[in-house]
Amino acid sequence: MKKLNWKNITIILGITSILYIVLLKTIDVRPIGPYHTKVGFATINNFVHVYLPKNTPWYKITKYLGYITFLIVVYYAWIGLSQLIKYKSIKKVDKKIILLGLFYILVGIVYLFFEKVIINYRPILMNKELEASFPSSHTMLALCVCGSSLIMSNYRIKDKKKKSILDMITWSLMIVLVVGRVLSGVHWLTDIIGSVIISAFLLSLLLTCIKKIKK
Repeated sequence: MKKLNWKNITIILGITSILYIVLLKTIDVRPIGPYHTKVGFATINNFVHVYLPKNTPWYKITKYLGYITFLIVVYYAWIGLSQLIKYKSIKKVDKKIILLGLFYILVGIVYLFFEKVIINYRPILMNKELEASFPSSHTMLALCVCGSSLIMSNYRIKDKKKKSILDMITWSLMIVLVVGRVLSGVHWLTDIIGSVIISAFLLSLLLTCIKKIKK
């Protein structure tokens, strides 16, 4: 069985992300949001929103569970900082940790980009105001941080039992956050799908870079 060519997968996912956004802005675009804001794939988005309106308990659950992802970021930042202090040279810091730090920065840039370039707004008002809804930041954060943690555990954790337990917890957190965000009703369905596609692209880019430095 041939090994996956992550470079090609990254290119495909990057093109898919761009194509998906183009389709969102061109197919079945109708004013179904607050203040008649327009949303692509309006029929399916409206259907899901009617049956899954805002659910405050799920919104709070995903909000507070989301803080755990920041703890994961802090954990890896501490590893990198500890190595930098110990070796007194960034050249001696684990290159995979450096790549992970750059990956976190890239995720932040993508988030800020979509805060300025509005694809669509939330299906509900937040504090009586319109807020950017695409992609779901909680979903993207959950997938990117938890996904990158799963990648890093393959290289950092040698104990199979410990790795299995940690991976199971990470997968559970990721699934609950993504599904919970759908159930919370504060995003259109296509926002969640878009977050999955963009996150898959970013994670494949990280994996491509890690494979490259290993060679």
